[in-house]
Amino acid sequence: MTTQRVLITAGASGIGLGLARRFAERGDRVAICDADGDAVARVQSEHPEFIARQADVTNEAQMAAFFDRVETEWGGVDVVCANAGTGGPAGRIEDLEYDAWAACINVNLNGTFLTCRRAARMMRRQGSGLILLTTSTAGLFGYPLRSPYAAAKWGLVGLTKTLAMELGPVGVRVNAIAPGAVEGDRMERVLANESAASGRPVEDLRQQYVKGVSLRTWVNTDDLADMALFLSSSAASKISGQILAVDGHTETLVP
Repeated sequence: MTTQRVLITAGASGIGLGLARRFAERGDRVAICDADGDAVARVQSEHPEFIARQADVTNEAQMAAFFDRVETEWGGVDVVCANAGTGGPAGRIEDLEYDAWAACINVNLNGTFLTCRRAARMMRRQGSGLILLTTSTAGLFGYPLRSPYAAAKWGLVGLTKTLAMELGPVGVRVNAIAPGAVEGDRMERVLANESAASGRPVEDLRQQYVKGVSLRTWVNTDDLADMALFLSSSAASKISGQILAVDGHTETLVP
C-alpha cells in the first residue's frame, strides 16, 4: 500500500494517539496537534519522525499554522482525522451554565469545522483524500444529562453527510466513526461527572453502560484504529457519507 500522509487532531493522548501509532506502524507519515503542550512534547520525544505541534482546534490562527507546516513539508495530506473533542458538563439542561454549554459546542463542533475547512481546501485541490470525523454513539441516541455533548455529536453527523455531498464529486470521501464507551482516562472522567450530576455511584453507571451494549463490553482505541485504517485503505474506496459505529451495538444511553 502507498504511504499516506495522515493528520490527526487531539493526537497526543487517548483515541488520537492510538490512531497516530497505528498509522505509523502501517508505515504512514503522521502529523498530530494537541492543546496539551506537555503531551505534545512527550509524543515528539517518543516519535521524532512525527510532525507534532501544540494547537487548540478552536484557535483559528494556531490551526492555520499547523496546517501550513504540514502543507509546506508534505505538499498535501491524504487523511485528516478530525478527532478533537471534550465531554462537556453533565446535568439537566435547566441546571447548566451557558459558558459550559458553549465550551463543549466550541471544541466538538466549531473545532471540527476549522479542521474540516482547511482539509477540504487542500483535498479539493488534490482531487483526493479522506476526512474522518470522530463523533459518538451520543450522536445517534438521546443522552440524558449530557445535552451539549449530544447536540454537538449529532451536529457532526450532519456535517459528515453534508461534506460527503460537497466533496464527493471531486474524489474526496468523508466518513465518521461513532465510538461507544472507550476504555481510558477520559471515560473515567465522564463517569465521575455523571455520578456527581445524578447522585448514582460510579460503578452503577459503569454497569449501566455495559448493559446498554449488545456485546456487553466497552471498546478500546485499537478497535477504533482498526476501523480508521480500513476506511483509509483501497478496500473502502467506495465508502463515503457513512457513520460507522464501533461500539458493540449500543441499544440505549438512557439510565
